[in-house]
Amino acid sequence: MADDSVRAGASAQQQDGGASNEKAVSSNGEVAAGNQTLSKRQRKKLLKQQKWEEERELRKQKRKERKQQRRLQRQNHGEEEGGDNQGARKRPRREVTPSSLRLVVDCSFDNLMLMKDVRKLHKQIQRCYAENRRAAHPVQFYLTSLGGQLKQSMDEKDKGWVNWKDINIKTEHYSEVVAIEDLVYLTSDSPNVLEELDQKKAYIIGGLVDHNHHKGITFERAKELGIDHAQLPLSSFVKMNSRKVLAVNHVFEIILAYLEKGSWQDAFFTVLPQRKGAVAVDKDGATAPEKEEEDSDSDSDLDTPEQTEHNLTLSPNGQLQKSPNV
Repeated sequence: MADDSVRAGASAQQQDGGASNEKAVSSNGEVAAGNQTLSKRQRKKLLKQQKWEEERELRKQKRKERKQQRRLQRQNHGEEEGGDNQGARKRPRREVTPSSLRLVVDCSFDNLMLMKDVRKLHKQIQRCYAENRRAAHPVQFYLTSLGGQLKQSMDEKDKGWVNWKDINIKTEHYSEVVAIEDLVYLTSDSPNVLEELDQKKAYIIGGLVDHNHHKGITFERAKELGIDHAQLPLSSFVKMNSRKVLAVNHVFEIILAYLEKGSWQDAFFTVLPQRKGAVAVDKDGATAPEKEEEDSDSDSDLDTPEQTEHNLTLSPNGQLQKSPNV
């Protein structure tokens, strides 16, 4: 019995010892593993990172001191050169006085144009928007009846149009947006000649690029709706080598130029492209016979030949730029 108890005690001690040894081995293994988790390079990198964090405030203070030093140097340099030179470096800001006159581009001719002509109209509208943003007397700009192929082109080629500022874009017809008695349709087929602009009126420009396929359609539309119509006094100041049908952006820009200069002749010669062969009329008012050529609904004179091969887009501030997709 005694031997059995001794053997049992010895066995228990051995088991306890084995367990303690296993603990020690396990503990040592973890320690060893812990020591092996970081290599020498990693430890150096860790120390470097710690030092970087500790010196963060010091670097911030040095940057602040350098900034103050540069500011003092600029001030001293400006005092030496004089205040006039410093003011001359600033670009003079153009004084802008918005006009109450409304200009409406009627986009209800979408179904009468091919997609290539719709894209030309899109570029002409872009130019109208850009010029109005830069104008000394920007008008109240409206796009009406927007939809169909034109909206598709704008969505595909110039997604930024949804961010355009200072423009009223409507899907409704202009007769639903502006009172009928305030409307004047600008059409070269009208017998009425526009002598002056009425700031209370809304002047409509037909948004159509058709290369003479639908002559007189804007005049007929105006008569059907019973609204006033007129043509720009082009023949009174200019004689041209081609028909006096102008692109949408040309009519738009001529009106902007007239608001700024107060002279139709100055406005015409500021805007009309050289290919139109425009010259001032003789003192007796004689004009050159008109040729039945393709009208300027085409946007071939909007840009240089290189630019017309690219799609254009507009920034929210009205700057024309090439599309990044081309």
